[in-house]
This record gives sequence, C-alpha cells and structure tokens, in this order.
Amino acid sequence: MEGIEIRPIEPADNPFIANIIRTALTEFGANKPGTVFFDESTDHLYELFTNEKMSAYFIALKNGVIVGGAGIYPTDGLPTNTCELVKMYLSKEARGLGLGRKMIDHCLSVAKTKGFEQVYLETMPELNKAVAVYEQFGFSYLKGPMGNSGHNGCDIWMLKQV
Repeated sequence: MEGIEIRPIEPADNPFIANIIRTALTEFGANKPGTVFFDESTDHLYELFTNEKMSAYFIALKNGVIVGGAGIYPTDGLPTNTCELVKMYLSKEARGLGLGRKMIDHCLSVAKTKGFEQVYLETMPELNKAVAVYEQFGFSYLKGPMGNSGHNGCDIWMLKQV
C-alpha cells in the first residue's frame, strides 16, 4: 500500500484520532450513549495506552495524514490470556483501501507477540461493514459480553483465537 504508514500513537495524535472516531460513529448513526463516542478516554488515547504495558495503539497515516487507528487493550474482567481489539476506526477517505484489514492484522500480530491467546471485540449493527471484515478474519459470535468495557451500547460480541 503506497503512502501508508502504521506507527504507535504519539501525544499529538490525540485530537486527530478522537475526531476520526467521533466522526465515523456519527456518520454511521452509532453516536449513542454507551459507546466510545462519550468516553472521556477517547480524547486521551496516548495516555490510556502508554499507562498500560500490555496494551498498544496504532495510528494509520496516508501520505503523512492521520486517517485512522486501532489498538489492543487488556480490558478489565477479561481472562488474562485475552485482550480486546479497541477503537478501530478509519476516516471516510481511508475506507475501502484494505487499510482496515491491515490494521486488524497488525493488532492481532501484536496481541500474539504480547502473549495473548484470544482477541475479543464489541461492536454494533450500525458498523455492519466492519462486522463483515471481522467475520472474514475468523472472529466468531458470542451470546453476550466478556469483561467490563462499560460499552453497553454495543450488542455484537466476537472472539478469535490468535
């Protein structure tokens, strides 16, 4: 993918990725209570991810411009061998390029490197294109949530072995 870079989050990235997350949720009609749209941590992702050694968050750039991000996080209440794929969002102009798949693949690889055996995620029907991609990666559906993400606005739960 020409002009694409994936790198760890930096402090100056916070407002840009928060804007991408909230814009995407609004665009898909998923800017509702119980989602990351209202999480205060969405404005402080660098701090959130650098304060937890088993986590990682990555920024996607296209020709030097931030176009998305994704990360892994050992969410409270998950088994110790399980992390969550979190805050996976791309700007409108970055969708359809295969970048989402590249970001997911990168996060799964990092999860395995950190010793996780399973990756969990929560999403919602409004993000149906993302759900289809998760299915292609081999995520399977769960009957209910795992852990304590605090995102009661999500009603699709999925898990994958890594």
